[in-house]
Amino acid sequence: MSLWPRSICGIRKLGQRDASQACPQLPQQDFEALLAGCLRDGRLFEDSSFPATLSSVGSRHLLRKLPPGLQWKRPPELHSNPQFYSAQAKRLDLCQGVVGDCWFLAALQALTLHQDILSRVVPLNQSFTENYAGIFQFWFWHFGSWVPVVIDDRLPVNESGQLVFVSSTYKNVFWGALLEKAYAKLSGSYEDLQGGQVSEALVDFTGGVAMTINLAEAPMNLWELLAQATYSRTLICSQTHSGEKVLENGLVDGHAYTLTGLRKVTCKYGPEYLVKLRNPWGKVEWKGDWSDSSSTWELLSPKEKILLLRKHDDGEFWMALQDFKANFVHLVICKLTPGLLSQEMGKKWTYTVLDGRWEKGRTAGGRMKAQGGTFWKNPQFLLSVWRPEEGRRSLRPCSVLVSLLQKPRHRHRTWKPHLAIGFYLFWMTKDYDDQKRLPPTFFQRSAPLSQPGVFLREKEVSRELWLQPGMYLIVPCSSEAHEESEFVIRVFSRKHVFYEIGSNSSVVISKEIEDQNEGQNEFFTKIFEKYPEINAVQLQKILNSMHWSSLGSTQPLFSLEACQGILALQDLNASGTVSIQEFRDLWKQLILYQEVFHKQDEDGSGYLNWAQLRAAMREAGIVLSNDVCQLMLIRYGGPSLRMDFVSFVLLMLRVENMEEVFENLTQDGKGIYLQKPEWLMMILYS
Repeated sequence: MSLWPRSICGIRKLGQRDASQACPQLPQQDFEALLAGCLRDGRLFEDSSFPATLSSVGSRHLLRKLPPGLQWKRPPELHSNPQFYSAQAKRLDLCQGVVGDCWFLAALQALTLHQDILSRVVPLNQSFTENYAGIFQFWFWHFGSWVPVVIDDRLPVNESGQLVFVSSTYKNVFWGALLEKAYAKLSGSYEDLQGGQVSEALVDFTGGVAMTINLAEAPMNLWELLAQATYSRTLICSQTHSGEKVLENGLVDGHAYTLTGLRKVTCKYGPEYLVKLRNPWGKVEWKGDWSDSSSTWELLSPKEKILLLRKHDDGEFWMALQDFKANFVHLVICKLTPGLLSQEMGKKWTYTVLDGRWEKGRTAGGRMKAQGGTFWKNPQFLLSVWRPEEGRRSLRPCSVLVSLLQKPRHRHRTWKPHLAIGFYLFWMTKDYDDQKRLPPTFFQRSAPLSQPGVFLREKEVSRELWLQPGMYLIVPCSSEAHEESEFVIRVFSRKHVFYEIGSNSSVVISKEIEDQNEGQNEFFTKIFEKYPEINAVQLQKILNSMHWSSLGSTQPLFSLEACQGILALQDLNASGTVSIQEFRDLWKQLILYQEVFHKQDEDGSGYLNWAQLRAAMREAGIVLSNDVCQLMLIRYGGPSLRMDFVSFVLLMLRVENMEEVFENLTQDGKGIYLQKPEWLMMILYS
């Protein structure tokens, strides 16, 4: 796997197997007990292990960036109506502060596009009202374990009461600032976030598999790969060339961006492939073709232009795929299962996670050398690769992903540099006892099947291997002998057994990867294979064949007219069809609408009255006046002024689209100006 060059975003990462082993200085704090104690005593929590002092900020370069008169305040002191998280804040709302942690923030913004993954890291039931005691908890994945991190909510602000580090464009929303504080605590200090790699943060948020693509060597099917990634459970970020300046084209050198959208549009000369990106700064945007002020938007139909173009300096912008490949160095795709790596969507994957250690004088053997050496002393791991049952007749090799992660050697993740690490792969015959470490003679006679091209001073190195079923030996090592560190090695494949040779532990059977959306990924794959472009008739067939689990016995029936209405709202290029990416976006909305409809339909009648409709729309983040809500019930409801699920879907899609149109057209948030052709298009469209 290719890795990124050093830049202002840095190339470092923290990590751990579990809180007690990998990070002994991180206190083990019982969140529930601490919360109960604070509520009982009527006091606000103060975290002595990460105090509201400069020691938590850092001790070196970051201190020079701090504003004069730095203070620490809690959100209720900064706003009259503080909120931990707001579902109505639909747009990416986080902006980078004075810490150079764009790598962390770009990954975090990718996380916000997947509500289920976000809620695993950020428990969204926390608030500043109910059971508030100034204490919050977050979760990070580190070396095979989910680690809880407890913090108080005292945040550094300047003399004006503005947050110094991560903030939200919604001034009363604080989850991003608190999450950054928790990550800083885990890393040692805020200053330890000054240097990192976006792939590292993505793995810390998900425990997933990060695939890094060098865009200069991008595969010919890059667009198809991105399309697959957008309709599966993935987080996608990108990195510009190394440097530390804002370029004339508006991009920032040495910077991480979040990929937030993908769209194939129809121009007057043919199709154009666009990607949407966001700068974690919340400002400073691309100035080339398809930027907010570009004339290329005139090549689109008025409908596509109105729904895609958003002229706001919010750091989010569109650009053509070819410009993306030319101006960015790496693309990082983090998937919760590694199927994307071999394009085996909907397949079962298994994994094993094992701990290891390079110890001076015992197991720190260094790299393999031509004239003997101590390489044989390194930890040795036996990998038995099996062909999956359903593929026994296949002659294709098996996809195996090996990931080697070294643990930090200091409480502060940036205080000691990473070792240069890699791993070797050997073929094993049955002549050796697989319970005994292999002697030096084995390595003198055996050539590795795979070896490090370059030993990299990175927290993680990984490689995808294509192996025939059989026995293999994996030897992880540092580039030099006698270098000490702990590490974790992960193996992902369709079927395997993986364990350390000569250790006291018993054989570890690989476990199935838990993927709650595996069935959904397979569902989208099948649709994509059958309907690359979906028309109204096909959409009707798909929606009516689905089981809407939350709606119970009142399963909806989508008419062709309803599907034509849905299609009209999603079909930007007036082709009469929607792409699989557009259908994926539609599906996310439908799942949300199903949940809010079911929640308000308390009697299970399959209908919403006026009060229930208003509550359901508010739950989905749409706030309409009472009069407008009543008019919508008359327009979309039946004679009894009740609305079924299909009509609710049509209403919500139309309202959300009109809200998006307004946001894209308004310059001041108060009104818009339309020319006559645009006004006619909007009237006919709505």
